Amino acid sequence: MSASSKLSNSVKALCFLAKHHPVPQNSACISMDTGINASKLRRHLSALAKAGILRTIQGAAGGFVLKKAPEDIHLQEIYCALEDRKAFHLDITTNPDNTVEETTIVNNYFLDLFTEIQVEIEDKMRTIKLSHIINHISDNKGV
Repeated sequence: MSASSKLSNSVKALCFLAKHHPVPQNSACISMDTGINASKLRRHLSALAKAGILRTIQGAAGGFVLKKAPEDIHLQEIYCALEDRKAFHLDITTNPDNTVEETTIVNNYFLDLFTEIQVEIEDKMRTIKLSHIINHISDNKGV
């Protein structure tokens, strides 16, 4: 498992948008404030808009705005909008010529284990709202 930079970068951008809500912010402004590459940021923001988390506004004064309140956006929703794989991805090489029963048993054990852990991760992520993260940032600024 590796930490998702897509998730952390998108949360930074969403926090920035929440702070400036309801004024639309373009990717250049968000990039400048967060230090996230503008091209990558646009891809992330587009995925969040497609998932209904953000709204895009066209035109010279356009940009991105939150479509939902921060207390209505949870981490799992953000993660699913961005990632095409699970947090725990177990790549088990299967060899059709391998008939070793122990190998199959071990592979199945880890598949079941990581499936269970994945469910626990997603359940935990559903309890963490964007508003919790914003409050955490506010509470820890200057500490």
